[in-house]
Amino acid sequence: MSPADAVRRIADVVFSLALLILLAPLMLVLALVVRVSSPGPILFRQERVGLNGASFRLLKYRSMRVGGDGPSVTAGGDSRITPVGAFMRQWKLDELPQFLNVLKGEMSLVGPRPEVPAYVRFYTPEQMQVLSVKPGVTGLTQLEYRHEERLLAGRADVEFAYVHEIMPAKLALDLTYVRGRTLLGDFGLLFRTAAAIVR
Repeated sequence: MSPADAVRRIADVVFSLALLILLAPLMLVLALVVRVSSPGPILFRQERVGLNGASFRLLKYRSMRVGGDGPSVTAGGDSRITPVGAFMRQWKLDELPQFLNVLKGEMSLVGPRPEVPAYVRFYTPEQMQVLSVKPGVTGLTQLEYRHEERLLAGRADVEFAYVHEIMPAKLALDLTYVRGRTLLGDFGLLFRTAAAIVR
């Protein structure tokens, strides 16, 4: 592990643990609301591809109805999304459990967004370079495409639009991040994320 990666890991543990403690009351409320608002588990677990192609279970608060068929990617107005889920998604509250993924070392605070295996199989050899670093809770792609569901709303084939239009554009940003990755840049992305949430 490089010195920079060691600093990242220390920051990941310290900040994610602090946020989990600080946000524990809110997370408890969200868990209760998810539980009573619709049948199903509180947490949504989905296989994603992480560092060096290793799979892990990404955690989110469940924002969709159980048993709804459809693509892994969602568009605005998707009927599978519950009213509570729509609210959580708007404020990115459904992603708070991912700090547990960070504590476990499966993710970092900053990095490329982890993708599902079914979509990773479409990566080109160049795009596979995004798997050379840990995926992140936030990052350049997450900021630029934080309203991704709006971009996909109304598409006749949401999955086709995502795989052939949105995903390549996101991967181009992730490759830019990976190739120019610095500690200072990571802290800058954390600051931009906080500012975006406040706005």
